[in-house]
Amino acid sequence: MQAKHFAQNNLVDPKRLLACLPSPILLAAWVLSMIALPLANFAFGEGALPVGITLSALWQVGLVLAVLYRAWGLPRTLWTAAGVVLLAWLVEFAGSTTGYPFGAYHYTDLLQPQLGGVPLLIPLAWLMMLPPAWAVAQSIAGSSSGLAFIGWSALALTAWDLFLDPQMVAWGLWVWEESGGYFGIPWFNFLGWLLASAVITAAVRPQPLPVRPLMFIYVITWLLESIGLLLFWGLPGPGLVGFIGMGSLLWLVYIKRNA
Repeated sequence: MQAKHFAQNNLVDPKRLLACLPSPILLAAWVLSMIALPLANFAFGEGALPVGITLSALWQVGLVLAVLYRAWGLPRTLWTAAGVVLLAWLVEFAGSTTGYPFGAYHYTDLLQPQLGGVPLLIPLAWLMMLPPAWAVAQSIAGSSSGLAFIGWSALALTAWDLFLDPQMVAWGLWVWEESGGYFGIPWFNFLGWLLASAVITAAVRPQPLPVRPLMFIYVITWLLESIGLLLFWGLPGPGLVGFIGMGSLLWLVYIKRNA
């Protein structure tokens, strides 16, 4: 009965989800590209990973932008996207050149093209996950503004990095100058993620969000990352911690929506 109530009134009713997603083709392309990553790695070796990562990220960016465009229209969507990408590049450029706010690291040459030593795909990765994180925050905070919204947004995005950093380091996409306590990632990095995502969210000031489709993207990311790290990429520790981290926020959303 409880599961039925959740499906009917929340975020997992298939009919409602398909109705609110603007492009099933983009959704299918993104999910299939994520599923194909370990297969491409097995068939063609690690050299296929940068191409696969780029394609899956671009599909997800396209899906997120389509969701925002459907809800906000073109001007607001472009303004938000430009703000996120520009600020994310500035943060990453500062981080990779000065060590702040994430710690001392640098990108390798595997992801191209790059600007100022930062792969252009990296700011797009912020864009593909920050709006879904905003949707989580809006569901918990009850608003798309205010300190609570900013704080939950930062937590929701940083929870994703529990998967991301160990995986990308294992694939050789960036290198930390000194390893740290979280599976080789310095703990200071996560403070930087909290700070950077909070600052970008506060600066962009997103309008009320289309929660259901963006939350769906967050859930699919959580599931695919968990399965990938636990079963295919040999990273069970980050896979388990990331599963708990993002999953805890989704559980809190469930509690809030059924309170």
